[in-house]
Amino acid sequence: MKKLLAVLSISILLSSCGGDTENTMTLTGTIKGLKKGTLHFQHVRDTALITIDSLEIDGDGKFTFKTEVESPEIFYLYLDKKDNNDINDRITFFGEPGIINVQTNWNTFDTNAKITGSKSHDKLKEYRKVMSGINKRSLELMQMSVQNENPLQQSELDSIEQVTNNNVKRGYLYAINFALNNSDSYIAPYIALKEVPDANRKYLDSIFSVLSPEVADSKYGRELQEYLKNKE
Repeated sequence: MKKLLAVLSISILLSSCGGDTENTMTLTGTIKGLKKGTLHFQHVRDTALITIDSLEIDGDGKFTFKTEVESPEIFYLYLDKKDNNDINDRITFFGEPGIINVQTNWNTFDTNAKITGSKSHDKLKEYRKVMSGINKRSLELMQMSVQNENPLQQSELDSIEQVTNNNVKRGYLYAINFALNNSDSYIAPYIALKEVPDANRKYLDSIFSVLSPEVADSKYGRELQEYLKNKE
């Protein structure tokens, strides 16, 4: 009887150690058109980019990765197609516990990726949609100022510079307001840290002060708190 109980105890222990937990993130997906290549699953740990797992793809382009996630954070999928071209080879996404699916194509790996299953990533997409328009406008203004045909007068250059500065301010205000209005989302401290770290201290303090307890205690919440302490 004692031996039976011991065997059962060991079986239960092994089962609990090997199975998924409430913090397990399961990442699945398909890279259409990819026959051969190496896919690397990565994230940043202590400022260093770490490869969590890698998979040699040979056939249908399907993949699955699993990892434990303490709190939602940015992860990366890096595809080494062995084509001596690093363009469009890295997908950035907000990972969190649960099942996340990535559907993309080998030749438009990062630009055409569709990611589902992560509420935090949905918020990131919402944020990026507006910011991409602001960044596109800044690029257009830059191109206008350096055009070679029909050189612009100084007054015209000054006008473009003023519009550019206003557009940059617009981007900062949008980022800050997005973080403030989404204080219960893990993207809020991420935006403060990665998008507008050089913003006025009072704005960063305001973002941290309105974070929900769960978000404040997350990876980026704690990093933001430490950043503000070092900025004093």
